[in-house]
Amino acid sequence: MASNTSSQILIDRSLRTEYFSTAWMAFEFAVGLYSGLKAGSILLIAFGLDSFLEIISGSTLIWRLRKENNGASSDEIERAEKRSSLIVGSVLLLLSVYVTGVSVFNLFTHSAADTSYSGIAIAIASIILMPMLTLRKRSLGKALHSDALVEDGMCNITCAYMAGTVLVGGLLTALFNWWWADSVFALILVYFIASEGLESFNEGRK
Repeated sequence: MASNTSSQILIDRSLRTEYFSTAWMAFEFAVGLYSGLKAGSILLIAFGLDSFLEIISGSTLIWRLRKENNGASSDEIERAEKRSSLIVGSVLLLLSVYVTGVSVFNLFTHSAADTSYSGIAIAIASIILMPMLTLRKRSLGKALHSDALVEDGMCNITCAYMAGTVLVGGLLTALFNWWWADSVFALILVYFIASEGLESFNEGRK
């Protein structure tokens, strides 16, 4: 009984963490996309769209935890996880192609993005918050023997790297008005998006 109670507490904590994480990603998506469209920044648009896909991943993990809590079979959970990974991975790879195409076009046409202080602010907040979420998810995932929760925490670290890229690109645009900074740093962001997409895609095909 004590073991079941302890497991229940861990699942409840994991669910609360995922609810908060997914809500933050929704906020990050809204601010990133709005800021990107307003400033004409492909860097911020890509960051916002990636956050939207993180909402899908987080929602899938919430579904998994709830199913596990209700005694669903491991086969059922695994099938759903693979479908989600395949969809998210495919969209991330398509997003990589889109961001690459727009960034290269902007470089050839010397298109510059405007300074976005809201974009810089959301990037700073993500850099601070994401590592904390990673540590919490890793701790809960190991306690629950949930690889999916641990891996989701690692996605938060990738998000922190992305936010760092957005921050540097945004600051260079704001401080020096370098017209090429937004597109170049968007291409750097593609590395993280494509890596994340390929990993999800391969997980879905296993």
